[in-house]
Amino acid sequence: MKRRSFTKSMGLGALAVAISPSQITNYYFNTAHKFNLNYAPHLGMFKNLAGEDPIDQLNFIADQGFTAFEDNNMKGRDISVQEKMAEVMENRGLVMGVFVAHKIYWREANLASGDQVKREEFLKDIEASIEVAKRVNANWMTVVPGHVDLRQNMAYQTAHVVESLKMASDLLEPHDLVMVLEPLNFRDHPGLFLSESPQAFEICKAVDSPSCKILFDIYHQQIQEGNLIPNIEKSWDEIAYFQIGDNPGRKEPTTGEINYRNVFKYIHEKGYQGILGMEHGNSIEGSTGEKSLIEAYKSVDNFL
Repeated sequence: MKRRSFTKSMGLGALAVAISPSQITNYYFNTAHKFNLNYAPHLGMFKNLAGEDPIDQLNFIADQGFTAFEDNNMKGRDISVQEKMAEVMENRGLVMGVFVAHKIYWREANLASGDQVKREEFLKDIEASIEVAKRVNANWMTVVPGHVDLRQNMAYQTAHVVESLKMASDLLEPHDLVMVLEPLNFRDHPGLFLSESPQAFEICKAVDSPSCKILFDIYHQQIQEGNLIPNIEKSWDEIAYFQIGDNPGRKEPTTGEINYRNVFKYIHEKGYQGILGMEHGNSIEGSTGEKSLIEAYKSVDNFL
C-alpha cells in the first residue's frame, strides 16, 4: 500500500488541480484520525479496503489513525509471519494487543478440575506463549479457564483455578507479561467456569500477581450482567484490557443497545492508557461497511 504525502500549505483549490476528485476522497479517507483511546482492529476487519495481505492491512490500520492491533490467532501463525508483522507494527506505531495463550476447553473441565495433566498442559502453553509475546512485542495474552466441573463444588473449582494461575504467574512475572482472564457470557458460551466480572475480580485478588488481571469484554458483560460502568468501576484495579462489541449482534459501537459514548467517556476519564480490542464483526458487508465502521469509532471517540 502506498502512502500519500501532501504539502501542508496546499489549499483545496491547488489540490484539486493536482489530483482527481476520487483521489481527493481517498486523501481525506487516508488522513489519520487522532483517536483518544487505543482501539485495536483485527485482521479481516478492513480486507475490502486494504486487501487480503496482513501487512497491507496493518498499514491501512495505521493509516486510519489506530494505534493498536490485536490478533487472537497470532500464536498459530508461522514464525516468519509473526516477525514480519512485528516489524511493521513497530515501524507504524501499532501496539500489539492480546493473543490467545493456550488451548481452550469449551466443553470439558480443565483448570477447574484440578487435573494435574491438564494443568501441566496449560503451563506448557504459557511457556510457549512467552516466546510468542517476545517475538511480537506483546504485553498481554488471553486466558479462559474452561468449562465448569459439574462433579465439584464451585469453591473447590475456584481453588484449583487460582492455584494454576499462580503457577502461570510465576512463569510470566520475570518477563513482565500479563495474562488477562476473560469472563464469557452464558448465551454464547454456556457452561464455562468464568462468566462474571466480580468472579474474575475475586480470582485476581486471590492470585495476587501483576501478571494476572481481567480482560473486561464489554459485549460479554452486557449480556451476562449488564450494569457496565458500575462493574467496571468495582473491578477497575484488576482490569488490564478491554474488548468491544455492541449487543445484539456483536458489531461495532452505535449498532446496538450499549451507550458506548458514555462507556468510553468513563474509561477515558479514568485515565486508561491500555488497549480496547475491537473483537466484533462489521454490521455492513464490503468496503461500505468498513468505512462505516471507521466513522462509527470516530463518532463515539469525538464525544470524549
